[in-house]
Amino acid sequence: MKGVEWGLVFPDANGEYQSPINLNSREARYDPSLLDVRLSPNYVVCRDCEVANDGHAIQVILKSKSVLSGGPLPQGHEFELYEVRFHWGRENQRGSEHTVNFKAFPMELHLIHWNSTLFGSIDEAVGKPRGIAIIALFVQIGKEHVGLKAVTEILQDIQYKGKSKTIPCFNPNTLLPDPLLRDYWVYEGSLTVPPCSEGVTWILFRYPLTISQLQIEEFRRLRTHAKGAELVEGCDGILGDNFRPTQPLSDRVIRAAFQ
Repeated sequence: MKGVEWGLVFPDANGEYQSPINLNSREARYDPSLLDVRLSPNYVVCRDCEVANDGHAIQVILKSKSVLSGGPLPQGHEFELYEVRFHWGRENQRGSEHTVNFKAFPMELHLIHWNSTLFGSIDEAVGKPRGIAIIALFVQIGKEHVGLKAVTEILQDIQYKGKSKTIPCFNPNTLLPDPLLRDYWVYEGSLTVPPCSEGVTWILFRYPLTISQLQIEEFRRLRTHAKGAELVEGCDGILGDNFRPTQPLSDRVIRAAFQ
Protein backbone atom coordinates (compact mmCIF):
# COMPACT_ATOMS: atom_id res chain seq x y z
CA MET A 1 0.00 0.00 0.00
CA LYS A 2 1.47 3.32 -1.04
CA GLY A 3 0.86 7.04 -0.63
CA VAL A 4 -2.56 7.80 -2.08
CA GLU A 5 -4.16 4.61 -0.77
CA TRP A 6 -3.14 5.41 2.81
CA GLY A 7 -5.84 8.07 2.92
CA LEU A 8 -8.53 5.46 2.37
CA VAL A 9 -7.51 3.44 5.42
CA PHE A 10 -5.95 6.19 7.56
CA PRO A 11 -8.15 9.29 7.22
CA ASP A 12 -5.52 11.47 8.94
CA ALA A 13 -3.30 11.00 5.87
CA ASN A 14 -5.69 13.30 3.99
CA GLY A 15 -5.06 16.14 6.46
CA GLU A 16 -3.84 19.55 5.42
CA TYR A 17 -0.74 19.55 7.62
CA GLN A 18 1.06 16.41 6.54
CA SER A 19 4.74 15.46 6.48
CA PRO A 20 7.30 15.33 5.03
CA ILE A 21 7.64 18.61 3.12
CA ASN A 22 10.13 20.31 0.88
CA LEU A 23 11.79 23.00 2.93
CA ASN A 24 12.44 26.17 0.97
CA SER A 25 15.16 27.77 3.09
CA ARG A 26 14.47 31.24 1.65
CA GLU A 27 10.91 31.13 2.89
CA ALA A 28 11.81 30.05 6.41
CA ARG A 29 11.15 32.82 8.92
CA TYR A 30 13.76 33.56 11.60
CA ASP A 31 12.08 33.36 15.01
CA PRO A 32 14.33 34.65 17.82
CA SER A 33 11.85 33.36 20.44
CA LEU A 34 13.09 29.83 19.63
CA LEU A 35 16.34 30.84 21.31
CA ASP A 36 14.72 32.08 24.55
CA VAL A 37 14.98 28.59 26.01
CA ARG A 38 17.61 26.56 24.22
CA LEU A 39 16.54 23.27 22.68
CA SER A 40 17.96 20.78 25.18
CA PRO A 41 18.28 17.09 24.39
CA ASN A 42 19.10 15.39 27.68
CA TYR A 43 19.94 11.92 26.39
CA VAL A 44 21.42 9.01 28.29
CA VAL A 45 23.16 5.89 27.05
CA CYS A 46 20.72 3.05 26.48
CA ARG A 47 21.70 -0.39 27.73
CA ASP A 48 20.15 -3.46 26.09
CA CYS A 49 18.55 -1.56 23.28
CA GLU A 50 16.39 -3.37 20.74
CA VAL A 51 17.08 -2.93 17.01
CA ALA A 52 14.25 -4.24 14.83
CA ASN A 53 13.43 -4.72 11.14
CA ASP A 54 9.66 -4.25 10.82
CA GLY A 55 9.73 -4.71 7.04
CA HIS A 56 9.29 -0.95 6.48
CA ALA A 57 12.23 0.59 8.32
CA ILE A 58 14.85 -0.06 10.97
CA GLN A 59 13.97 1.11 14.45
CA VAL A 60 16.05 1.38 17.58
CA ILE A 61 13.72 1.16 20.56
CA LEU A 62 15.13 2.92 23.60
CA LYS A 63 14.46 1.79 27.12
CA SER A 64 16.31 4.47 29.08
CA LYS A 65 14.74 7.83 29.90
CA SER A 66 16.17 10.35 27.45
CA VAL A 67 14.25 13.62 27.25
CA LEU A 68 13.99 16.70 25.04
CA SER A 69 12.79 20.14 26.14
CA GLY A 70 13.07 23.82 25.22
CA GLY A 71 13.18 25.45 21.80
CA PRO A 72 9.76 25.27 20.10
CA LEU A 73 8.33 22.84 22.66
CA PRO A 74 5.73 24.01 25.21
CA GLN A 75 7.57 25.57 28.14
CA GLY A 76 8.17 23.22 31.04
CA HIS A 77 7.15 20.12 29.04
CA GLU A 78 9.40 17.12 28.64
CA PHE A 79 9.32 14.88 25.59
CA GLU A 80 10.65 11.38 26.08
CA LEU A 81 12.71 9.71 23.32
CA TYR A 82 10.91 6.53 22.28
CA GLU A 83 12.71 5.32 19.17
CA VAL A 84 15.07 6.18 16.33
CA ARG A 85 13.84 5.30 12.84
CA PHE A 86 15.87 5.17 9.63
CA HIS A 87 14.64 5.98 6.11
CA TRP A 88 17.00 5.48 3.16
CA GLY A 89 17.24 5.22 -0.60
CA ARG A 90 18.45 2.41 -2.81
CA GLU A 91 20.81 4.96 -4.33
CA ASN A 92 22.60 7.96 -2.87
CA GLN A 93 20.59 10.63 -4.68
CA ARG A 94 17.41 9.83 -2.77
CA GLY A 95 16.27 8.40 0.54
CA SER A 96 15.44 11.28 2.87
CA GLU A 97 11.80 12.08 3.56
CA HIS A 98 12.25 15.84 3.81
CA THR A 99 14.04 17.72 1.07
CA VAL A 100 15.82 21.08 1.36
CA ASN A 101 15.37 23.32 -1.67
CA PHE A 102 14.31 20.13 -3.52
CA LYS A 103 17.57 18.35 -2.66
CA ALA A 104 17.20 14.88 -1.15
CA PHE A 105 19.80 13.15 1.03
CA PRO A 106 20.58 9.41 0.93
CA MET A 107 19.14 8.88 4.42
CA GLU A 108 17.14 10.57 7.15
CA LEU A 109 16.98 9.62 10.83
CA HIS A 110 14.01 10.38 13.05
CA LEU A 111 14.33 10.68 16.81
CA ILE A 112 10.72 10.27 17.87
CA HIS A 113 9.64 11.78 21.22
CA TRP A 114 6.29 11.91 23.05
CA ASN A 115 5.06 14.48 25.54
CA SER A 116 5.48 12.71 28.89
CA THR A 117 4.30 15.81 30.77
CA LEU A 118 0.79 15.55 29.27
CA PHE A 119 0.47 11.86 28.45
CA GLY A 120 1.15 8.45 29.97
CA SER A 121 2.44 6.70 26.83
CA ILE A 122 3.35 7.31 23.20
CA ASP A 123 0.10 5.67 22.08
CA GLU A 124 -1.86 8.19 24.11
CA ALA A 125 0.18 11.10 22.71
CA VAL A 126 -0.17 10.23 19.00
CA GLY A 127 -2.66 12.47 17.21
CA LYS A 128 -3.01 14.90 20.11
CA PRO A 129 -1.95 18.56 19.89
CA ARG A 130 1.67 18.89 21.10
CA GLY A 131 1.77 15.14 21.58
CA ILE A 132 4.81 14.23 19.47
CA ALA A 133 8.13 15.93 18.66
CA ILE A 134 10.50 14.50 16.06
CA ILE A 135 14.09 15.54 15.48
CA ALA A 136 15.04 14.82 11.88
CA LEU A 137 18.65 14.48 10.82
CA PHE A 138 19.78 14.36 7.24
CA VAL A 139 22.60 11.94 6.49
CA GLN A 140 25.34 12.38 3.89
CA ILE A 141 28.00 9.91 2.74
CA GLY A 142 31.56 10.43 3.91
CA LYS A 143 33.51 9.06 6.80
CA GLU A 144 32.26 6.31 9.07
CA HIS A 145 29.87 7.26 11.88
CA VAL A 146 31.30 5.63 15.01
CA GLY A 147 28.13 6.04 17.10
CA LEU A 148 26.06 4.17 14.50
CA LYS A 149 28.48 1.24 14.28
CA ALA A 150 26.60 -0.47 17.12
CA VAL A 151 23.60 -0.55 14.74
CA THR A 152 25.21 -1.06 11.33
CA GLU A 153 27.38 -3.95 12.45
CA ILE A 154 24.38 -6.06 13.52
CA LEU A 155 22.08 -5.36 10.54
CA GLN A 156 23.15 -8.62 8.90
CA ASP A 157 21.55 -10.43 11.87
CA ILE A 158 18.16 -8.76 11.29
CA GLN A 159 18.11 -8.95 7.52
CA TYR A 160 14.52 -10.19 7.40
CA LYS A 161 11.22 -8.66 8.46
CA GLY A 162 10.25 -9.45 12.04
CA LYS A 163 13.84 -9.94 13.19
CA SER A 164 15.25 -7.99 16.09
CA LYS A 165 18.43 -7.99 18.13
CA THR A 166 19.40 -6.52 21.48
CA ILE A 167 22.57 -4.45 21.44
CA PRO A 168 24.43 -3.89 24.72
CA CYS A 169 24.84 -0.16 24.36
CA PHE A 170 23.57 2.69 22.19
CA ASN A 171 24.25 6.38 22.77
CA PRO A 172 21.67 8.67 21.13
CA ASN A 173 23.91 11.68 21.85
CA THR A 174 26.19 10.54 19.03
CA LEU A 175 23.36 11.26 16.57
CA LEU A 176 23.25 14.95 17.44
CA PRO A 177 25.45 17.45 15.66
CA ASP A 178 28.14 19.32 17.55
CA PRO A 179 26.49 21.75 20.04
CA LEU A 180 27.79 24.66 17.94
CA LEU A 181 26.12 23.29 14.80
CA ARG A 182 22.59 22.92 16.11
CA ASP A 183 20.82 25.36 13.80
CA TYR A 184 17.37 24.01 13.07
CA TRP A 185 14.09 24.65 11.29
CA VAL A 186 10.74 23.87 12.87
CA TYR A 187 7.25 23.33 11.50
CA GLU A 188 4.03 21.58 12.50
CA GLY A 189 3.23 18.39 10.62
CA SER A 190 2.38 14.72 10.94
CA LEU A 191 3.82 11.25 11.30
CA THR A 192 5.18 10.10 7.93
CA VAL A 193 3.99 6.52 8.45
CA PRO A 194 0.42 5.38 9.09
CA PRO A 195 -1.70 6.53 10.84
CA CYS A 196 -0.09 9.84 9.62
CA SER A 197 -1.57 11.64 12.64
CA GLU A 198 -0.95 15.38 12.91
CA GLY A 199 0.07 17.32 16.02
CA VAL A 200 3.75 16.61 15.41
CA THR A 201 6.38 19.30 15.99
CA TRP A 202 9.19 18.67 13.50
CA ILE A 203 12.69 19.91 14.34
CA LEU A 204 14.98 19.60 11.33
CA PHE A 205 18.68 20.06 11.98
CA ARG A 206 20.38 22.09 9.28
CA TYR A 207 23.72 20.24 9.32
CA PRO A 208 23.76 16.58 8.28
CA LEU A 209 25.36 13.59 9.94
CA THR A 210 27.93 11.63 7.98
CA ILE A 211 28.03 7.87 7.55
CA SER A 212 30.23 5.81 5.25
CA GLN A 213 29.23 4.20 1.97
CA LEU A 214 29.86 0.80 3.61
CA GLN A 215 27.49 1.67 6.45
CA ILE A 216 24.63 2.68 4.14
CA GLU A 217 25.18 -0.48 2.09
CA GLU A 218 24.43 -2.53 5.22
CA PHE A 219 20.95 -0.94 5.22
CA ARG A 220 20.50 -1.67 1.52
CA ARG A 221 20.94 -5.40 2.12
CA LEU A 222 17.86 -5.59 4.35
CA ARG A 223 14.62 -7.25 3.22
CA THR A 224 10.94 -6.29 3.42
CA HIS A 225 9.79 -9.89 3.92
CA ALA A 226 10.19 -12.74 6.36
CA LYS A 227 12.81 -15.37 5.54
CA GLY A 228 11.52 -17.83 2.96
CA ALA A 229 8.36 -15.82 2.23
CA GLU A 230 7.15 -15.73 -1.37
CA LEU A 231 7.56 -12.39 -3.08
CA VAL A 232 4.76 -10.56 -4.85
CA GLU A 233 5.21 -10.25 -8.62
CA GLY A 234 7.48 -7.32 -9.53
CA CYS A 235 8.91 -6.97 -6.02
CA ASP A 236 12.52 -7.86 -5.27
CA GLY A 237 12.07 -7.74 -1.49
CA ILE A 238 14.87 -5.22 -0.93
CA LEU A 239 14.14 -2.71 1.84
CA GLY A 240 14.89 0.85 0.70
CA ASP A 241 13.24 3.92 -0.83
CA ASN A 242 11.07 3.77 2.30
CA PHE A 243 10.27 7.48 2.29
CA ARG A 244 6.88 9.14 1.92
CA PRO A 245 6.66 11.70 -0.92
CA THR A 246 6.69 15.35 0.14
CA GLN A 247 3.29 16.83 0.98
CA PRO A 248 1.86 20.31 0.27
CA LEU A 249 2.97 23.00 2.72
CA SER A 250 -0.50 24.66 2.58
CA ASP A 251 -0.50 27.76 4.78
CA ARG A 252 2.16 26.57 7.22
CA VAL A 253 5.14 28.72 8.17
CA ILE A 254 8.59 27.16 8.59
CA ARG A 255 10.50 28.88 11.37
CA ALA A 256 14.28 29.03 11.64
CA ALA A 257 16.26 29.16 14.89
CA PHE A 258 19.11 30.92 13.05
CA GLN A 259 19.56 33.92 10.75
